[in-house]
Amino acid sequence: MGVLNVTPDSFSDGGRWLDPAIAVAHGTRMHRDGADIVDVGGESTRPGAQRISIDEELDRVVPVVAGLVAASVPVSVDTMRPGVAQAALDAGACLVNDVSGGRADDGMLPWLATVDVPYIAMHWRGPSDVMASLATYDDVVAEVVAELQQRLDALSEAGVDLARVVVDPGIGFAKEADHNWMLLRELAQIQALGHPVLVGASRKRFLGSLLADGSGQPRPVEQRDYATDAITALAAGAGAWGVRVHDVRGGRDAVAVAAAWRAGQQI
Repeated sequence: MGVLNVTPDSFSDGGRWLDPAIAVAHGTRMHRDGADIVDVGGESTRPGAQRISIDEELDRVVPVVAGLVAASVPVSVDTMRPGVAQAALDAGACLVNDVSGGRADDGMLPWLATVDVPYIAMHWRGPSDVMASLATYDDVVAEVVAELQQRLDALSEAGVDLARVVVDPGIGFAKEADHNWMLLRELAQIQALGHPVLVGASRKRFLGSLLADGSGQPRPVEQRDYATDAITALAAGAGAWGVRVHDVRGGRDAVAVAAAWRAGQQI
């Protein structure tokens, strides 16, 4: 899954793809480089980010989704709002990626019951501007698994077909670095929920701190792709359904290596 943020303030690529024509060109290039799906998001969820209006999100997202679909690129929409999700589906998107797992908008789950598309439910404890204060766990793996199960139960109660639900442990969302590493190490416990698992670790802050220089300065965002590729290879080797990355070519190579390693032969 290639990341395409059409925002001015995303932590990695904010402001680079605001122009719809430039965004469509970049998304098309990611697809050509091997992204199975391009994930278009119009609202930043970086730590500290503030919510934007639905009209602003629609203005950013819909033209890009429509342009990519016209170029025969499979598209998902990264949104917490059912109104934006519906507009993106109307423009040709084929998947909804909701980092709140339906918690940010009470209308999301009832709306999902009326459509028939895959849905990614991420572990989420609260909005970006307060999520750092929510990163408190006694047992991060057990609690994330339990809270994801609660979302699955809520989806089922709302009438959503769970056969089309993917789960995401929410790397970096209300998580400190050690929480992220523990969740990645214990990915099998997330998979034990019985649903495909998406891993989204690309370029995130915990990688910057891992790769900090001798003075403790985190590795710059644009220099975290090799570490991201390592996580991609390990996640693919562990059987993750998908990875969400900024550098598609490196990620695709990592997936190819993991597939050959698991099979014991070139795939």
